Amino acid sequence: MIAQNSFLPVAAYLQMEMASPVKHEYINGEIYGMAGANDAHVTITLNLAALLRSHIRGSGCRVYITDMQVRLEIPNCFYYPDIMVTCDSRDQENATYKCFPKLIVEVLSASTEAFDRGDKFADYQTLPNLEEYVLINTRHPRVECFRRGGNGLWILQSYPPESRCFTLHSVNFEATLAQLYEDVELAINPSQS
Repeated sequence: MIAQNSFLPVAAYLQMEMASPVKHEYINGEIYGMAGANDAHVTITLNLAALLRSHIRGSGCRVYITDMQVRLEIPNCFYYPDIMVTCDSRDQENATYKCFPKLIVEVLSASTEAFDRGDKFADYQTLPNLEEYVLINTRHPRVECFRRGGNGLWILQSYPPESRCFTLHSVNFEATLAQLYEDVELAINPSQS
């Protein structure tokens, strides 16, 4: 992401974003151009989105991928998560962004991993309905699920390469790592697990 270094009000950002051929995330008045994704990133995102869509069909929940924004009121941000699921009817009131997701998934890339694990996760924690934040590795099979506990603390459950399945509690979903990584060529390096 590359900052554009000038303050932009939310209304101007939303208007600009609707006409822009390049997506930008918005963080408290500054916009950041988003880089493209590689084959592994896109395939993993598509695999999980297809599995989730099939799973929640008819439930009243909706799955959104890459081009749908999530709005965070308190830190004044708009992000484009790789996948989000919302089951809140208030999210049907706005066609360009959602405010009440219960699940957000980010597929990691070398250029965004630190941000996805750090400041972006801290910002996502301000979402009142968010129950689960999931990070998916593109270098080796690994899924990390951060779940909001009853006390508001986030608990990590990691599904390493030797795991057969992973579970997303927020949407009562289970799949295999093989399904998630189907048709994905990874550069597996055991020392990076």
